[in-house]
Amino acid sequence: MPFWAELTVTVFLVIAGVFGFVGSYGLIKLPDPMSRLHAPTKATTLGVGGVLIASMVYFYATTGRISAHELMVTLFLLLTAPITALFIAKVHLHLRKTPKDLPSAGEGSGWASYTAAGPARGVRDFPPQPEEPAPAPATPR
Repeated sequence: MPFWAELTVTVFLVIAGVFGFVGSYGLIKLPDPMSRLHAPTKATTLGVGGVLIASMVYFYATTGRISAHELMVTLFLLLTAPITALFIAKVHLHLRKTPKDLPSAGEGSGWASYTAAGPARGVRDFPPQPEEPAPAPATPR
C-alpha cells in the first residue's frame, strides 16, 4: 500500500477515535438528557464516518476500486442520526415539559411539537396516578 494511503487512513482513524471518545465522554458526563443527546449524534457520528472513510481509502489503495458499501453506510448514518436525535428530543419534551415550561417560540408561532390544546394526543391523556397515603405515625409505647 502506498505511503499516502497509509497516512490518510491513519489520519482518518485517529480523528475518528478522537470524535468517538469525545462523544462517549459527553454521553457520560453531560448533566441532562437534552445535553447528552448532542454527544452521540454529533461527535460519534463523525467518528464512525471517519472510520468508514478510512476504510474506503484503504480498499481503494489495495484493490484499486472504490467501495460503494462504505459510502452508502456513511450517507445512511449522516441522514438517520439527526432524525433519531429529533425523535428523542421530542419524546423528552412531551414527557418532561409542558408548553408553559418552554421559552417563547417567537411572535405568531408556537412550538411545532405542541398543538393549541397541548402536546401530542395520548402522551398526557393518562389519568393522574393516585398518591400513596402517608404512613401512619408510630405511636410511642
